[in-house]
Amino acid sequence: MNIIHDLWIPNISILEKIIRPILVYGFLLIALRLGGKRELGQLTGFDLVVLLMLSNAVQNAIIGDDNSVLGGLVGATTLLITNYLVVRLAYRYPRIQQVVEGRSTPLLLDGQMISKNLAKELISEKEFRTVLRRQGFENLAEIREAILETSGSITVERATDLPTPVEAELLRRLDRIEQRLRQL
Repeated sequence: MNIIHDLWIPNISILEKIIRPILVYGFLLIALRLGGKRELGQLTGFDLVVLLMLSNAVQNAIIGDDNSVLGGLVGATTLLITNYLVVRLAYRYPRIQQVVEGRSTPLLLDGQMISKNLAKELISEKEFRTVLRRQGFENLAEIREAILETSGSITVERATDLPTPVEAELLRRLDRIEQRLRQL
């Protein structure tokens, strides 16, 4: 009979089990927002270690002095409902979304890096160039604008109608095919 009690009867009140996750959720939302967009969209090995340790550090703040299944379910349900409500409110009210997610940050404009914004977001020039190369841009002059989105991803807009490397290769192949067809 003791096992049933330990599994299903929380050691703390249900109200406390509901309040604890809401407080921790609010704290983490603020802390991650202050951490910057880069942290959310481009996790490094170091960032992953911190994230895992952070989850372990706040675990006891969420569950308190309780290891019951019911207590865990109440805590998890509270976190899910809180997140659902925040997402819905952010969707419905753009001002809340801006507070929660922040604003996008331009990192490059008309082929020129915006050094103060890169520094503010803790993105090195080398790291930024690597991201641009991964998206198919070798030369900064090819880029009209690069923006760090609120999600942490970097969106790049081409400066002109220059073909991408893949498109350029396809055009070269089409030219060769046309030349062969003319020879027939």
